[in-house]
Amino acid sequence: MKKNLLALAAAVSCSFSQAAEKPNIVFIFTDDYSYECQGHLGMEAIQTPNLDRLAKDGTQFTNSYNMGAWAGAVCVASRTMINSGAFVNRAQKTIVEQPQWAELIRDGGYKTYMTGKWHVKKEPAFDVVKDVRGGMPKGSGYNRPVSREDFENGWQPWDIGEGGFWKGGTHWTEVVGDNSVEFINQAAEEEKPFFMYLSFNAPHDPRQSPKEYVDMYPVDDMKVPVNYLPEYPYRKEIGLPDNFRDERLAPYPRTDFAVQVHRREYFASITYLDYHMGRILDALEEHDMMDNTYIIFTADHGLSVGHHGLLGKQNMYEHSMRVPFIVKGPGVEKGKSIDTPIYLQDAMPTTLEWAGVEIPKHVEFKSVNALIAGEATEHYPAIYGKYINFQRMIRKGDWKLMMYPKASKKLRLFNLVKDPNEMNDLADNPEYTSKIEELKTDFKALQDVMGDELDLDNPTAPRAKNKK
Repeated sequence: MKKNLLALAAAVSCSFSQAAEKPNIVFIFTDDYSYECQGHLGMEAIQTPNLDRLAKDGTQFTNSYNMGAWAGAVCVASRTMINSGAFVNRAQKTIVEQPQWAELIRDGGYKTYMTGKWHVKKEPAFDVVKDVRGGMPKGSGYNRPVSREDFENGWQPWDIGEGGFWKGGTHWTEVVGDNSVEFINQAAEEEKPFFMYLSFNAPHDPRQSPKEYVDMYPVDDMKVPVNYLPEYPYRKEIGLPDNFRDERLAPYPRTDFAVQVHRREYFASITYLDYHMGRILDALEEHDMMDNTYIIFTADHGLSVGHHGLLGKQNMYEHSMRVPFIVKGPGVEKGKSIDTPIYLQDAMPTTLEWAGVEIPKHVEFKSVNALIAGEATEHYPAIYGKYINFQRMIRKGDWKLMMYPKASKKLRLFNLVKDPNEMNDLADNPEYTSKIEELKTDFKALQDVMGDELDLDNPTAPRAKNKK
């Protein structure tokens, strides 16, 4: 069996390497981008023509997850994982001790380039680094809108005087677009293959964009999510107190109107980002690079923006854990969707295979190339999720079990196929007792793999590892 798997991996790797000699690799990374905000999916009335174009020309993974976080800044954990290749509980150590993604690609004969958000403890190790940004700029936009009058006369996302992503005079999304096109134009004159790490801060708050984009989404036309709540019943117990930053963006309790305003500005920032992504795709096409370039589009995590009474990403719901993941390039089937669950950090080993670089032992995430090639349908036995020691999650098959060890050990059980919006909690239904026990057993086995020391039954004490 092991020999067959090794032969399969070699065949898949060979099929990609034969598609082109040292292909270019473009990684487009966004921040706070929920999977539902892809126009071609039809889940929301959002305009993303260039993302739609990418999906039409490539393969889409419909169940791509972030693994979680050790702190409120979920993006730090996500970006540390993808640049180290290590799972969430080991990523902080690995990023310091091992070569990062860019170094591995560079050693494969690539010119490496990055621009935009970094937010990783270790300094970026690319050949060219331009306009590195932090996690988010200082800006206004908190506790709003408290009324329609506040909405009409208060903070506006197109007001450059408010700073935020307008700091420096040019919107940071435009800066990433400009820098990316500039590098592509330069690379067209060189023979060396390139790896581009293009990291947009958008659509992270403050959700700013030019007025023409905000006007595309009239506030009264915005739909409130079907799983909207004025307040999440376990908010404080899962680690989101009253003063928690992400959750302070809108007033408590939530109102339909406040959520409409935030979703309007969220969608506008995504459509503005989409425009600049289109400029990047156009530049690659203008220089006839598309036939020899792999592109991955994804995000570090999703975002609530009104789902379940939440605003941020510090939760285990689909809207915050799942992200877009689209691959385009030589040998990648067009218009294909793959439902097999993956982690977004699988992008790292996937690109190493494209570059002909041996995947080091410290890289724990897995290449998705066998899935793309149709040579595999299984990937991970289950999907793991964590948020500090306040929340845990396992997704296996159709089922998701969420665990709140500090909320009187509260459990939440959802069938994601029958209940994709996670509105029908089955945890207290005695018919599902055996399913819960099964998932808890599976999760404890996952804890050993992940190096997770949390004892679900006694969250203040270290967990005793299973004896083998």
